[in-house]
Amino acid sequence: MIEQPAPSHGKLDATRLWSGGIATAVVAALIAVVGILLSRGVLDVAVLSPKGEGVWGNANTVTYALVAAGVALAATGLMQLLSVTTPRFQTFFSWIMVLLTAIAVVVPLSLPVDWEPKLATAVINLVIGIAITGILNGVAHSAYRPAQPPPGPAGRYGEPGGPYGGRGAPGTPPWQST
Repeated sequence: MIEQPAPSHGKLDATRLWSGGIATAVVAALIAVVGILLSRGVLDVAVLSPKGEGVWGNANTVTYALVAAGVALAATGLMQLLSVTTPRFQTFFSWIMVLLTAIAVVVPLSLPVDWEPKLATAVINLVIGIAITGILNGVAHSAYRPAQPPPGPAGRYGEPGGPYGGRGAPGTPPWQST
């Protein structure tokens, strides 16, 4: 028996996926910075470091932003891996990201510190997780390239794939040709 090749259901365009992943990393990093500025500067709530560090904080602010960007890039890699190994890869990606976001929200809430810093950090992590998940799902949707259908019969007269290259049937006046 001759084995038929598995049908191709399409694939992600890696260039578009990773371009979107890098942009998502920038967005995630900026969300972290905005969240810290909002928490420290507007709400006067410490996040990641003591209040004495000021609104911009110390190197921990940069570290938080870089980690958020790194998570977005890791999520992009996860999306690409799932796309080549898993059916309905976006469903699995969404579930994995929702659960990772839940962990990122619960961990700060379990720390033995005041409620304000716990809550502020949990909210920042939630917004970052939602943004990464939503943006990358949109990026994957736009980067998805369906498989090309197998070549079929040529088109009818007057169609680009048909006889006469879309010029119409023999004897068709030029003003009626496409």
